[in-house]
Amino acid sequence: MIPFSPPRMDQKIVDEVVDTLFSGWITTGPKTKKFEKLLTAYGGHKVTLCVSSASAGLELMLRWFGVKEGDEVIVPAYTYSATANVVVHCGAKVVFVDVGDDFNISIQSIEKAITTRTKVIMPVDIGGWPCDYDPINALVRRPDIVSLFNPSAREQQMLNRILVLSDAAHSIGGQYMGKHVGNLTDITVYSFHAVKNLTTAEGGAVCLNLPEPFDHDIIYRDLNAKSLHGQTKDALAKTQVGGWRYDIIEPGYKYNMTDIQASIGLVELARYDGDMLVRRKQIFDRYAAAFSKFEWAQVPKYESEIRKSSYHVFLLRIKGVSESQRDMIIREIFAREVAVNVHFVPLPMMTYYHNEGYDIKEFPVAYNNFSREISLPVYYDLTNEMADTVVKAVVESVRKVLF
Repeated sequence: MIPFSPPRMDQKIVDEVVDTLFSGWITTGPKTKKFEKLLTAYGGHKVTLCVSSASAGLELMLRWFGVKEGDEVIVPAYTYSATANVVVHCGAKVVFVDVGDDFNISIQSIEKAITTRTKVIMPVDIGGWPCDYDPINALVRRPDIVSLFNPSAREQQMLNRILVLSDAAHSIGGQYMGKHVGNLTDITVYSFHAVKNLTTAEGGAVCLNLPEPFDHDIIYRDLNAKSLHGQTKDALAKTQVGGWRYDIIEPGYKYNMTDIQASIGLVELARYDGDMLVRRKQIFDRYAAAFSKFEWAQVPKYESEIRKSSYHVFLLRIKGVSESQRDMIIREIFAREVAVNVHFVPLPMMTYYHNEGYDIKEFPVAYNNFSREISLPVYYDLTNEMADTVVKAVVESVRKVLF
């Protein structure tokens, strides 16, 4: 069986992890701080805070911005549950909007959904393909949209407009208008989960890129405390001479990244652009060349004049099929010893959100994309021969079901 997305593990990672295990630091320490600085340099934003997951990072930033009951957060219907769940955790209302043919949030749908209760827009870079951020950033700064903004928390008053919080769980390494993801919106959150391009087993990072008058050093200290139960000093700071004493300034959370996780990330980041992304693009190119020969295949966008993907998920769509036919094709592919997936079932179709009153019929593009989509294996150790086997399995399965 060709697996869907196993992580890359080799001797370099083993050696770095072992070094950490014997260093005396296995929780948040010097390697986590080093990883944060390198991520900041890589993305070109202002400050990075590493956390335990992308979900933790998204919720941390919603709470930092003062999102609460009565507020609204705009989220694409086509995303993983974490994007919406964190809004629910804060007591706010999830406002789903439809997406475009490229799977990413629709700017027209965003504009229609904005009300005086809107506090945050959360675009999602599906499959590693960056959203069209210039129109989103321009929209939240438009005078008529700014006039609708009703700030309550101090941070909301400082920004004085809707916050753009990018869910970049798929897209570290992606580019838009010559800039790296991380440097495209007010705040960006990465995921380093086991199946991501750049993994730390579990983990994530918050990339801060706020405008003046925000002081990013102060915000970093504030977020560091929030991510450690409201504690004013982390374990590394308390090792300084006389540094044992600390305070609890709020009932915070346990969201910190460990040095064990960061050690994996340090290895992966050092070889990310020159190795990992190179191989993933080769696989994307191989799939695109193979499937472009078939009229029934819709190949995903992953490069343009202004955008470059991180090549995270190859989102193949089958033209003209029903959801049930797509499911039959997937079963046939698995029967040929190839694992595939679907990214994602739109959230209005999930039991919790459906029971909350959301209806997938209101998001026709999201449903159409989902009903025809099959995610193909893309990972560093997938050989050309294995990729060709994937293509063969898909082609044979489509022919069996449709022809």
